Amino acid sequence: MKKHLIIYALGIAIFSCSEPKKEPYFFQVSDLEPYIITLASDEFEGRMPFSEGETKTINYLESEFKTMGLEPGNGNSYFQDVPMVSINSTAASEMTIKSANESVTFEGLKDYVIWTQRTDSLVSFEDTEIVFAGFGIVAPEYGWDDYKNIDVTGKIVMVLVNDPGFGTEDEAFFKGNTMTYYGRWTYKYEEAIRHGAMGVLIVHNTIPAGYGFNVVQNRWNAAQLYLDDRGQDNYKLGFEGWVTLPTANKLFEMAGMNEREMLAKARKADFQAVAMNLKASSSLAVEANYDVSKNVIAKVTGSTKPEEYIIYSAHWDHLGIGKPDETGDSIYNGALDNATGTAALLALAKAFSTDEKPERTVIFLAVTAEEQGLWGSLYYALNPIYPKEKTVANINMDGINPYGKMKDVSIIGVGQSDMEDLLNVELEKVGRYSAPDPTPTAGYYFRSDHFSFAKVGIPALYIGTGIDHFEKGKEYGKQLEDDYVQKYYHKPSDEYDTSRWNLDGAVDDVQLLYSVGRNLANSDTWPRWKASSEFRAIREAYMK
Repeated sequence: MKKHLIIYALGIAIFSCSEPKKEPYFFQVSDLEPYIITLASDEFEGRMPFSEGETKTINYLESEFKTMGLEPGNGNSYFQDVPMVSINSTAASEMTIKSANESVTFEGLKDYVIWTQRTDSLVSFEDTEIVFAGFGIVAPEYGWDDYKNIDVTGKIVMVLVNDPGFGTEDEAFFKGNTMTYYGRWTYKYEEAIRHGAMGVLIVHNTIPAGYGFNVVQNRWNAAQLYLDDRGQDNYKLGFEGWVTLPTANKLFEMAGMNEREMLAKARKADFQAVAMNLKASSSLAVEANYDVSKNVIAKVTGSTKPEEYIIYSAHWDHLGIGKPDETGDSIYNGALDNATGTAALLALAKAFSTDEKPERTVIFLAVTAEEQGLWGSLYYALNPIYPKEKTVANINMDGINPYGKMKDVSIIGVGQSDMEDLLNVELEKVGRYSAPDPTPTAGYYFRSDHFSFAKVGIPALYIGTGIDHFEKGKEYGKQLEDDYVQKYYHKPSDEYDTSRWNLDGAVDDVQLLYSVGRNLANSDTWPRWKASSEFRAIREAYMK
């Protein structure tokens, strides 16, 4: 009898040990749609930081995380304060530029756009010298230094948009037509700060910029949000700005320079920045208001490696209430951008809270102020709740496919990290494939919150909606993408509309990102940056 009991007990033990693991969560449209409808509703007033829309949004996110049973991600709180400042620069209507022989007055908004991050009540410049510094790039890995042998301290630097690789088709030279961070306008301001410049004027050109001058004009005399860095010794440019191509050509003419010749020289590594012998004068009146916005953060603690972290991120904010469109609608609902990404974040949080507990800790981070400059994610990256040395990877969501099933997804920033290899494994399992960003010149890798993680060395994945529609093909898919940019992007018309939305493809993409994160959370894998990535050295410096 005892023998039979032992055998029976052993059988139970063997059966228990061999019991299959819980099946992964399977997403449905109902996991996403209710969240999108709520977040994109007029009630949330466009989810602008420092508005009633922010209060409603962050309270809603906190409530959903609590309902799911997720733990607060910042100690006992679901919030991370993000101290910010709103700076309204009112630029003078004109800028006067003098050469030895003439004086020309340029018109603000029409010929140029400038603003400032300084909080002094008045920022002015009088007869300040202008230097043409090519692309304004210092890139040692390419043997490139546009600031060599010149001192631009206290001067205005005029630089070209994008980087020297654009238009060359040479992927080994600044990645060819794929914009590197050196081509991003934010980098050009950062580099000029390192050299002590007083101001920067970027020469706008629609094709290499990826957007028209009308996009730049949106910054004219408009309030901008920045991180509050009071108490820190951070030098700021007197002004940041852009000039139209015709304006730049006039400045070259006033300087006695051949515009085509100067542009050709700027594309060569031996280019020497040159004083234009021009002097500029103008001013900006400044009003600064300080406030605190919030990131929302929750977590599922890992079962065996709780001090290793995978971060899913999405920005909860949009543009709030603004200029009415032709229908009189003034609420910028941001349904696709980014109620969909935030809905995906909530759906993933629900899946991880329902599924078998991951080995590593999984973080769900909804960040503020992406639309104003990636400020919420940057603040987290600079003030991390979880150490960057222990953060395995970031998976970011900014716009989830609303067009139906696609055969492909686009990888924003092909060739950056091993994260794309992990993605491709999951794509192959479901008979799909990845494709490069269809508009690499636009620099989308530097325009969403994953970039804040990349800047501190954390491998980051960001996918875009594909264009290879399952039923109607690539031409149809590309047309959908183009229509969105023209008709809905950053407009009150970006609303949830069942007559033109199909979330079947969104479900596929969320399932895909879930698989990538789940597998990573249940492994010992640490993704790395590719050899050609700008961010490899940053990660290696602190992971040695």
